[in-house]
Amino acid sequence: MQSPYKIKGIIFDLDGTLVESSLDFNLIRQQIGCPEGIDLLKYVDELSCQTSQARANDIIIEHEYQDAITAKPIKGMAELICAIEAAKLPTAIVTRNSLVASTMKVKQNAIAIDHVLTREDYPAKPAPDALLAIANQWQIAPEHIMYVGDYLYDIQAANNAGMIACLITHGVESRYQDLADIVIDELNQLLPFIQ
Repeated sequence: MQSPYKIKGIIFDLDGTLVESSLDFNLIRQQIGCPEGIDLLKYVDELSCQTSQARANDIIIEHEYQDAITAKPIKGMAELICAIEAAKLPTAIVTRNSLVASTMKVKQNAIAIDHVLTREDYPAKPAPDALLAIANQWQIAPEHIMYVGDYLYDIQAANNAGMIACLITHGVESRYQDLADIVIDELNQLLPFIQ
């Protein structure tokens, strides 16, 4: 089957997309006092007191670091990245994670993607800034770039950037999957799109 999309580059989310993540967002919210339904990173950014902002950031980074130590590759990740390399398509990672945790996850899971942008580089997803910066660097129109992620913010970021939004569900239906252009259960289902 011929893919209706002309994909010239692929950007991935990291946690839950290329590596497993066991981050407990409810616990993090509890520890920093972030109400349910409010974006964690936005909440921390908007804290008026710098001391409580620094404390909240430290708590998040500590959770991310612990998560990075145990992160394992998601099934099919290595094969998919090999296939993308063989197809000579550029790849990058855009994550809401910290640079420290992201670097650790990429390194210990031998993810062959050098270009990694974190929340320290650009406003966090769903803001499209990081995705558009990569499109600009690659000199590829956003509509020819696929962004693959496992959460609502990933799909919103891709939509906001005018990219092909691909949601990986790991077999669990979500209420926002109709916002994605492509919905897959596992990474190997992307192989037909790049060959």
